[in-house]
Amino acid sequence: MAERRMFTKKVTDDDNFMSLSSSAQALYLHLSMSADDDGFCNQISTSMFKAHASVQDLQALLEKRYIYQFESGVIVIKHWRMANALRKDRYTPTAFQEELSKLDLKDNGSYTWLPNGCQVVAERLPQDRLDKNSIDKVNNKYSSSFNEFWDNYPRKQDKGQAYKCYQARLNDGYTEEQLLTACINYAAECEHDKREKKYIKVGATFLSVNEPFVDYLDKEKPDEQPKRRTDGDISAERESEIREIIRRIESGEADHDDDGLWDGLP
Repeated sequence: MAERRMFTKKVTDDDNFMSLSSSAQALYLHLSMSADDDGFCNQISTSMFKAHASVQDLQALLEKRYIYQFESGVIVIKHWRMANALRKDRYTPTAFQEELSKLDLKDNGSYTWLPNGCQVVAERLPQDRLDKNSIDKVNNKYSSSFNEFWDNYPRKQDKGQAYKCYQARLNDGYTEEQLLTACINYAAECEHDKREKKYIKVGATFLSVNEPFVDYLDKEKPDEQPKRRTDGDISAERESEIREIIRRIESGEADHDDDGLWDGLP
């Protein structure tokens, strides 16, 4: 197994990463340094002890999807392949082949869950430090389509509630593709406007029953331009008005000299 580990600025200089506590950032670095050549690590307790990290720090890395954790307790660095690639003669395959089988590799080198994969999230314990406590593991059963939605959503907060709203909108008849499209368009708008995090809707609000996401769905047809009136249209309207005036005079409804009867006509 290689002794050197690399990091990419695409991860460590990202605003989301910088918003983590210093101990959570340190935990990410120590987990990476302890990982094998495929990015898997089972030295969580040791890494947390070295980083002086709390269970909340581990939770933050999981919620922001910088790491994935399996039922076995093993974690994998999500963006491992973006920075670490070894020659075959120096590469040692991971011993955690069962866990590896639950992952797919994106074109950009980041891991993602296969549809039958599952993620384990650490719950907050009464004591803060893992060197004195074990971690409770709870299965979070999110669909692969929602995980893709969440990967693209610009504000990672309250994932569980967002998932409930996501499922509710699917039950309302919206498709997974529509919700993903709305998510990507909203994220692009936030990035373009350089919108501060506090002004970005949380996922549950974006997918709420009020359906603000609908504004970010692609339009099937471009808005039609107002039809321009032609001289022929104007002449036809004027002729119709004159006929109506003549009818009213002949029927006795109006007199030829009534004020305003001919207003607007030549």
